[in-house]
Amino acid sequence: MLIAIAQIFCQDGDHAGNVQRIEQAMQSAKAQGATLVLFPESVLYGWLNPEAHEKASPIPGPDSDLLCQMAKTYQIHLCIGIDEKDGDQLFGSAILIDDQGKLLAKHRKINVLPELMTPPYSPGNTVTSMQTRLGTIGLLVCADSFQEENLVAMQHLQPDLLLIPYGWAAPEAAWPDHGLALQKVVQHAAQVVGCSVVGADLVGTLTNGPWQGQIYGGQSVACNKKGVIIARGKDREPDLVVFSVPMESDL
Repeated sequence: MLIAIAQIFCQDGDHAGNVQRIEQAMQSAKAQGATLVLFPESVLYGWLNPEAHEKASPIPGPDSDLLCQMAKTYQIHLCIGIDEKDGDQLFGSAILIDDQGKLLAKHRKINVLPELMTPPYSPGNTVTSMQTRLGTIGLLVCADSFQEENLVAMQHLQPDLLLIPYGWAAPEAAWPDHGLALQKVVQHAAQVVGCSVVGADLVGTLTNGPWQGQIYGGQSVACNKKGVIIARGKDREPDLVVFSVPMESDL
């Protein structure tokens, strides 16, 4: 299966601009023959942006409906990290949409790093997978992949493919080496879960909270179940990487 990693620039608070960049990447991914495109974490409002408490919508709701319509328009499967409002709670979620615009699955981030935003994101409580016509696809979000118990729980679901939107940030001086740390996290996840793993990182700068000024460095990464790297995004540049990924259902 051809997958596209959409390593896009995300501007905190620039909902319209972020939507435009998402649509452009989807259009390009489809033109290059991709079946599915993966975007990073919290790409509509920006990760750790407290404005999301007021501006984010439920799922389903206006934000997810807009993304479903894009997937239908460009006839491409879409996995993307977006903020979700549910009552007075804000979740850092990932959704999976098929190429007909149907919302297939939603995962709420479990490891939310609550010390980084006030009020913090609310945590989800379970890992997520969905059986699709492409195979069984698992979803995690960023720091979920740091916790061994999440990887083991995902392994029990036996996905053919694991998709992880990331917001992988560090001080400027830590790049480009910080990309190697992301690579190791994704490789370890693949080896524990036993399937190919694709992780998409942002490009840009955090503008809120105690990590204000830290850099999203890109270097998105995909690897097979043995941890062998099969795709990499550029360092600190927007990038669209289209590549063939082995599915467990193909092996």
